[in-house]
Amino acid sequence: MTPKLLLAIESSCDETAAAVLGDDLSVRSNIVLSQDEIHAPYGGVVPELASRQHIRSIAPVVRESLAAAGVGLDEIDRFAVTQGPGLIGSLLVGLSFAKGLAYYYAKPLIGIDHVQAHIEAVALERARIEYPALALIVSGGHTSLYLLKEKLSYALAGRTRDDAAGEALDKIAKFLGLGYPGGPVIQRLGEAGDPSRFEFALPRMSDRSLDFSFSGLKTAALRIIRENGVTKEAANLADFLASFESAVVRALLGNFFRGADELDPKTLILCGGVARNKRLRMEFERRARAAGLSALVPSPKLCTDNAAMVGALAWARIGAGSGSGTDAGPVLDLDAYPRL
Repeated sequence: MTPKLLLAIESSCDETAAAVLGDDLSVRSNIVLSQDEIHAPYGGVVPELASRQHIRSIAPVVRESLAAAGVGLDEIDRFAVTQGPGLIGSLLVGLSFAKGLAYYYAKPLIGIDHVQAHIEAVALERARIEYPALALIVSGGHTSLYLLKEKLSYALAGRTRDDAAGEALDKIAKFLGLGYPGGPVIQRLGEAGDPSRFEFALPRMSDRSLDFSFSGLKTAALRIIRENGVTKEAANLADFLASFESAVVRALLGNFFRGADELDPKTLILCGGVARNKRLRMEFERRARAAGLSALVPSPKLCTDNAAMVGALAWARIGAGSGSGTDAGPVLDLDAYPRL
């Protein structure tokens, strides 16, 4: 039997992405066009520039995805697109494009939650998830903890009250003039550094919740920079970056594993763009082994924003009997939402 095909589109922030997936979760193509060079001079994503670039890129990226998969639009059985959360202008570009395709070809269109799609990325590598599962999503825009008592059930267990972890890394890199995005730069320049050289006190929630906070770490980092003369040319730069990166990792995993103690999951999932970080991945896997828990983290290429994860969640919802519309009628009712 010929697999059914789905075209997925992702444009929630500054990556324009499209992927073609079979209903057996085979990834026929997964094209991602980054805007890092456009936003690098500003040290962060400029929403207006991001949405303009999506307008320029969306059609070529979709064409490339179809060509790489060796299929035409008339062979696509369903469409999926990120509805949110994200930058509203960026979301609207992908959503409008997907609506047009679904309406013209009279095929179902499934709106997908970006954060939930990051969690589903592990399914693309045939990972076996035992439920309940606890998932930590870490990126430039999101730091959230979700409890999944069963597949496709998402209960928010904790979230950042201020900066996301990736945002804190970007801001410190920007302050030091190291470039954008900050996470990979800090990892590369801090690899040879001593992570114990500078001490960071980790944030604690007074209400004992599983929420995160990174504004205090960012403030502490700025104080250490000023008091110790840390600059991009200074000899102590690598030690500072290693120490700050280590503090972010400890803050993330401290809450994550405290949540595991309280919520008793069988599986831990780490995902999102910051999950590419080597120190975070290694420490996550080490602590999970010590706790006797199954630990899942996608390959680095599936941690960053991509459309294959959008397609994976769409097929999961179709298989569960949701999001499996039979006509294009509801297409125009889909709306973008910018925040969780």
